[in-house]
Amino acid sequence: MRQRIIVHGHVQGVGFRQYTRLVALRMGVRGWVRNRADGTVEIDAQAPASKMERFVEAVRKGSPASTVDRLETQNQTPTNRFQDFRIRYS
Repeated sequence: MRQRIIVHGHVQGVGFRQYTRLVALRMGVRGWVRNRADGTVEIDAQAPASKMERFVEAVRKGSPASTVDRLETQNQTPTNRFQDFRIRYS
């Protein structure tokens, strides 16, 4: 299962991308995370459905210093491009 997730709230400058990467690596989720110019964070993640459900819940919880107001999720076509989980820098 692959999902594109847009995270709204106080999620930039608070360690949210690093938190997301650590959670993804622990759970075996592949993909990437990046800040967007509008203050949101974008995630493109792929994992088996059971892992993805747990990952999305961890993202919804957020890092200790973040405040997640809401998530937008959209299913995507799975890909073989992801080998690990990375932070993309603008």
